This record gives sequence, C-alpha cells and structure tokens, in this order.
Amino acid sequence: MIAADDLIALVRNYNPKSNVERIADAYAFGREMHEGQYRHSGEPYFSHPVEVAAILTEQRLDDATIITALLHDTIEDTKASYGEVANRFGDEVAMLVDGVTKLTNLQLSSRETKQAENFRKLFMAMSKDLRVILVKLADRLHNMRTIRAMKTEKQIQKSRETMDIFAPLAGRMGMQWMREELEDLAFHVLNPEGRASIMRRFIVLQRESGDVIHRITGDMRHELEKARIEAEVFGRAKKPYSIWRKMQQKDQGFSRLSDIYGFRIICHSEEDCYRTLGAIHQRWRAVPGRFKDYISQPKTNGYRSIHTTVSGRDGKRVEVQIRTQAMHDVAETGVAAHWSYRDGVRVENPFAVDPAKWIANLTEQFDAEEDHDEFMEAVKLEMYSDQVFCFTPKGDVVKLPRGATPLDFAYAIHTRIGGACVGAKVDGIRVPLWTRLKNGQSVDVITAEGQTPQVTWLEIAVTGKARTAIRRALREVDRERFIKLGQELARSAFEHVGRKATDKALDTAAKHLRLNDRDTLLARLGSAELTAHDVVQAVYPDLAPDDGDKIPIGRAVIGLSPGQSFERAPCCQPLPGERIVGITQRGKGVIVHAIDCDELGHFEDQPDRWVDLHWHSGTHPAVYSATIDLTIGNDAGVLGRICTLFGEKKANIADLEFLDRKPDFYRLLITAELRDVEQLHSLVLMLEAEADVAAVERHRGKHHMRLAAQ
Repeated sequence: MIAADDLIALVRNYNPKSNVERIADAYAFGREMHEGQYRHSGEPYFSHPVEVAAILTEQRLDDATIITALLHDTIEDTKASYGEVANRFGDEVAMLVDGVTKLTNLQLSSRETKQAENFRKLFMAMSKDLRVILVKLADRLHNMRTIRAMKTEKQIQKSRETMDIFAPLAGRMGMQWMREELEDLAFHVLNPEGRASIMRRFIVLQRESGDVIHRITGDMRHELEKARIEAEVFGRAKKPYSIWRKMQQKDQGFSRLSDIYGFRIICHSEEDCYRTLGAIHQRWRAVPGRFKDYISQPKTNGYRSIHTTVSGRDGKRVEVQIRTQAMHDVAETGVAAHWSYRDGVRVENPFAVDPAKWIANLTEQFDAEEDHDEFMEAVKLEMYSDQVFCFTPKGDVVKLPRGATPLDFAYAIHTRIGGACVGAKVDGIRVPLWTRLKNGQSVDVITAEGQTPQVTWLEIAVTGKARTAIRRALREVDRERFIKLGQELARSAFEHVGRKATDKALDTAAKHLRLNDRDTLLARLGSAELTAHDVVQAVYPDLAPDDGDKIPIGRAVIGLSPGQSFERAPCCQPLPGERIVGITQRGKGVIVHAIDCDELGHFEDQPDRWVDLHWHSGTHPAVYSATIDLTIGNDAGVLGRICTLFGEKKANIADLEFLDRKPDFYRLLITAELRDVEQLHSLVLMLEAEADVAAVERHRGKHHMRLAAQ
C-alpha cells in the first residue's frame, strides 16, 4: 500500500502548493474508517482508495478530487456520515464523496432496475460536478486491475459493465488511454482465448519482422530532421482488444489486418503539425479515406490532432497522430484537463473544454426525452459513435455521429428544418435521405411547406436528436388516433384478466409508469410503445396467469445439455407443439428453428451443429411470441373488435405495427404471446371467420426472446 508521504509526494510533483495537511488528514481518516476491512485478495481495504487517488494524480487533479478518492467509500462502507465528512473536510469534498457513493449504488448493469433510469441519474450526477465521474472511473480502473481476486461470475458481470458503460464513457470524455486499458482488462476476462491468440500472433509477427516500431520510428525521425522540424516520435502496438475489434468489424484475419501499429508525433506548434503531415506524406503513400483533421475541427471534448494512415515498410499500414504538447495533454486527460495543475496553479490549456459546457452539450438533447428507453437509445448513440464533419452551403460546420444521414443533418440545423425536409443534395448531387454522410461533404437540405415527419424516417435517422423529434411529431399527428386504439387495446387486456379499464385504473397505471396522464398512456399503448401487458401489470400485478403448474420456460425444450441456453429463431418463431431442431451457435447456445424453416438450408453442410430437440409435452405459459399478418377493413370499430377476439382467445397482444394504410383497408402485424401452436391455429381460424378480415396468415417475423435452460 502506498504510504501517505509517497502519495503526497505524487501530488506535490505537479502541485507544490497543495494542502499537505488536508491530504494527510484524509489519508489518516480513511485508514481509520476502513480499519479491519479487507479486499477479496486479502489486502487491507484502504489500499484500494489509496490506489484510486494515485491514479488521479497521474491526471494532475486538484486536492479536493484526491481527498475524495481517499474517502470515496467511507460514507457507504464505514460508520462515517455525510455530516462528519463535511465538518472535517468541507462541503465540496462531502458533496463529491456523496456523489461517488450514489453512482456506486446505481448498479448500472442491474437487471432489477431500469438501466435507462440509472443512466439518467448518472448524467445528472455528472452535470453537478464532473469530478464525481473521474473518481468513479479511477475506482473502476483499479477494481479491474485487481479483478482476478473476485469470483468468476462477479468478474464477468463487472467486465461486461466496464465494456458497455465505463470504457465508452472514458472515451467520450477524451481519456483514450483509460478507455483502452479498461477495454483490454475486460477483454482479458470476457474472452481470454481471443486475447491470448492476439498476443501469440504479435510474438510471431515480431519474430518474423523484427522490431518494426523501432525501425519506423527511426525512419520518421530521419524525415523530420530532413525537413528541419523539431518533434518527438513515439510508436506502440495497439491494445489486443482494439485489434480484436477491428478484426471483427472488418471480418479479417490477423495476417490481413492493417495499422496494428500506431505512431504519435508531438510538435512544438500547430504550424509544425501541418509541416510534419507534409513530410510524412512525401515519404509514405497516404491511404485514401483515412485522413482526419481534428485540429481545424476539434471534437466536442476538446480533442485536437491530425490522424493519417500511410503505407509503411513492406506495404504495412501504420496510423500516425500529429499534435502539439498542449493538444497531447488534453488528449491524455480529456475533459479532466480542466482541473489539471502544474507548478501549483491550474493549467491554462487553451484546448481544455469547460466541463459545464461539455456536459450541457451532451445532455441538452436528452432533456426533452419523455421516454426513458428513448433516452437510453440516445445516450448509447452519442456515447459509442465517432464523428463526421459536414458543411452547410454557407460553410458552417455540422458535427454528426458516423453513419448519420442528410435527415440527421437537417435536424441538427433546426428541428423545423428537419420536419419539413423532402430531400437533400450532397456536394451538389441529389441523394436519397438514407445516404450515409462522409467527412467534408457539403449538404444542402431541401424543404417544402406542408411536409411532416414520416414513420419511415425512424429507420433512416441515426442521431438521438432527430429520432426524438420525429417520434414527438408522429405522436402529435397521430395522438388522437392512437388514444382511440389504446382504449380498445386496454379494454381488451383488462377484460382478459376479469377487470375493466376504468379511468381510475388507467390513471393509476399512468402514475405507476411515470407518464403524465391517462391520454399519454393510451397514446403510448396505441402506438405500440407500451404493451397492454405492461399496463395491466402496473395496476394488477397479482393477476398475471399462475404458471406454477406449467412448464417453466427454462425447461420448455428437451434435448439440451445441462446449463445450455437456447433462443427461438426470429425467422420462424417456433411455438410449443411444432416440430423443432436446434443449431448450435458459438457463445449463443442453441438456436431453435421450426423443422420447415427455410434458414435451415444454410446449415445442411454442417451436420455436427444440428441438435435433435422437441418441446415438452406439458402445458406451457402464454409467453411465446408469434406474429400474425392481417388485412382488415378501414371502418369504425373494426380494429377494436379484432383486439377483442385476441382477448377472447386468451392471447395477450404484445406489439402492433401498421405496414400499410389505404382508404379502404389496413394491413398490420399483431404480435401475440401464446401458449402453443394450437392456440395460434384457433386464433387464426376465428380471425378468418370475421367478415372485416380480408386476409390473415402467420408472419415469420423479427421478434425473439432469450431463454435459459435450467
């Protein structure tokens, strides 16, 4: 464990004016509070907060953050109270410690709580003081470094949470080194064989080609000397997970993978950065499409650098990053650079982003979200995406995530322009709205009066801002129609459990589901954003069918190995009572197909993957989704009667999607939760007998569920 004097020395290296007494007092208080507590490894527990503080000294953070790191588990895990911490170390530290404690208690990967709601709380905590998340990231980094002492299932849970949440968050904040280390540590747990294979191939590559990094670094230094440019050159092999991810994305083997080596050139001035770029491109051939200028167009977290990929020795591609020292400092610490100290004063780095502005920019578009799941979708889209920079006809820059379309561009300019968009020109050429934009393109949005957002736009738009605005507009246009449809769905669902969908019951459901009022609930139900089952469960959770004497889902299929999991194939949606066969999938257990599924033809030459399966012959719960394709008359009350028929057959409607609307007919997909194929056949027969039903057939759809064998 790092001694108090050694930790203080680390702080004084970059901040000679730090309050040594406060840090020493925090060290003593934390050690006293954690006395008698031990980690899974057997070490004293206090060694963990000390290591977290040491990680934060590498980012040259202020005293309050270092003290918070030393105390970050005291309120949660010891007898210390918020008031005690506030009295001894001040309100600022107490607030930060309390913030870290609340983040720890969020359980971001918990299945019992809504992940979207926890993400909202995470961003709220960040908006109050970004240092809270800096401490939490350092806490997670040290826990991942020492994860081998934990039980296997806990290692896997923490690693998945790290890969899904904390690593991308570190990257979004500009702390790329931390993102890479968190990813690699998680990769070591989640796929040790994959990581080991990458390492083995690296060793073979070094044996065959020698020290490539040393040779290319020498070549680059030689070119810079010729151009009379003073700069430092560093080279490294990329992290195993970064290489693995590229192999998966490009579907290439290690031997065919390019740019597994990265080089960084630190220049004295911005002018030297561009001169260096010229020298590198003169000596080596630039790879088309792999150039990014983040100096002239910085990322929102302050990141500035020039990226280029060139063909080096023996045709091997290498990635080169060119930046100044000030740019590099921000690139290493990201948004945390705002708090960095050097020689006892806050560093005046011109590229450091104001955390308040950064978090405001990040959360601005989410504030208008009415639905937590939509918020989650928007968070992930923004967090995991890279950026492209496009231009308006006037030359203004619009930043968008990679994969964005002209429709996203239109909404990024203004919601009104997005809603009125009828087309777009990219670099002067008319293109479809679903076109993927590339760096540097000029986009001219074409609008028309009277245009309104279309349902199909949700499949085109990528950004959270655009999708949120489209959903809101569609809800407003269709609100009355969806409310009426929701009333019919609610009536049918409540009658299914022997109750009535009274105004009071619907008000109660709306309150439980955190919706503004009854009409909002019905509109969400009518637009299939809520299921009727969710609404009934919100009011009568005890009226769910008693499945105590029915076949548990995990034992519904016979023929699996103990502990083996299975999925119902989305292509054929097999139901109990149908003949089935299993196809083994690496990492996914067994995919269960109906015996007549067309997709099975793809596996005819792989007989070793086929598994003989059959459904349990007992009574199954009504949880297996099947989709019916219906064409019905467009008359008043028809859809309500159809929904009532589903209720009469004890089939809960889980989803409803309109495919086509004509003046005389509607075509729609209704997904119902059923017991078995007999219930499906009975339902189809009843629908065929209806005069207002023009056509009905089973639809092999996209819906599927994950099931675990017990």
